[in-house]
Amino acid sequence: MRASSSADNGAGRAELATTDGRQQLRLSGDWTLPHYAALSGEVAALRAGLPPDLAVDVAQLGALDTAGAALLLHLLGQERLRSLLGGGSALPAERRALLQAVAQAVGERPEPLAEPRHSALGDVLEHVGITVGVFRRHLTDLLGFIGLTLEALFLTLLRPWRWRMTSLIANLEKTALDAVPIVALLTFLVGAVVAFLGATVLADFGASIFTVDLVAFSFLREFGVLLTAILVAGRTASAFTAQIGSMKANEEIDAIRVLGLNPIELLVLPRVFALLLALPMLTFIAMLSGIVGGMLVCALTLDISPVMFLSIFENDVGLRHFLVGLAKAPVFAFLIAVIGCMEGFKVSGSAQSVGEHTTSAVVQSIFVVILLDAVAALFCMEMGW
Repeated sequence: MRASSSADNGAGRAELATTDGRQQLRLSGDWTLPHYAALSGEVAALRAGLPPDLAVDVAQLGALDTAGAALLLHLLGQERLRSLLGGGSALPAERRALLQAVAQAVGERPEPLAEPRHSALGDVLEHVGITVGVFRRHLTDLLGFIGLTLEALFLTLLRPWRWRMTSLIANLEKTALDAVPIVALLTFLVGAVVAFLGATVLADFGASIFTVDLVAFSFLREFGVLLTAILVAGRTASAFTAQIGSMKANEEIDAIRVLGLNPIELLVLPRVFALLLALPMLTFIAMLSGIVGGMLVCALTLDISPVMFLSIFENDVGLRHFLVGLAKAPVFAFLIAVIGCMEGFKVSGSAQSVGEHTTSAVVQSIFVVILLDAVAALFCMEMGW
């Protein structure tokens, strides 16, 4: 923005002059951007020595732009500039408007914030507060997504023609059949380790025979379902997040909505149903594999034959222990599937976002599984189950 004058007085000047025995500041020439460097030096030299009641003569002021107006504001200050913008000023109206705009813009500039004082306790409390806020946001998102999933589930159950059987069977194969080898191998090895540890410790007390009970109780109640859920959380929840996240990044989910379809019904429900069927079956396989691993170690190190092992197992272990362990599987399956799908819908559109939410899905799933398992163990202990 620039207001021009009919007279061209060359480079701008600012000098102290005496007229009729009265000192005044005389401004002349063009106060524009090409003369900014030279004017800055004059302004810096004059500004410190100006008396507070000094009059300003602008009769010979030439061209003026925003750069020159900023220098005038720096030289005169807000008070002198306010008197210069009064009704009796010799400045034309357009220049007064320019100076007024520059003065308002500079005057509204926020003061720099003071550097906050840091302390170790304050930083720890701040980090705790941020973590609690993130946890609250995750919990709210999870509860909201569970609500959407249950709503779509109830609406779909009443309309069998809308069941996605092809997608259900395909996801069931990936989540159940393809996971059998890794689940069986891992639980077999863990069962062998538990039996070996029990045999080593209990032998000092002459109670090696109770290794059978140790393996049976641990795998029927805890290890079978817990190890399977952790494996499924790392294997399947990450796959759900990556699949749905890639669709979100490629705008396929937007296309589904444009076609009038419900992404929850189309993408989430088949995966939830598949995992609800897969995890109990995998848990049963894990229990059998862990017990077989313990049976093998007992036969090799404790001379407890498989027949004797199964006889002790039948006499000491009740059916309720198997039911307690198996009852946890559908709950874990539902939460793992919901968390994996929810994180996939949160993907923003980049490959980095897909990776971040895949990691988040695995961490959240394992955390929820272990937390619920601990709560269930305490509940069953208090109930005497």
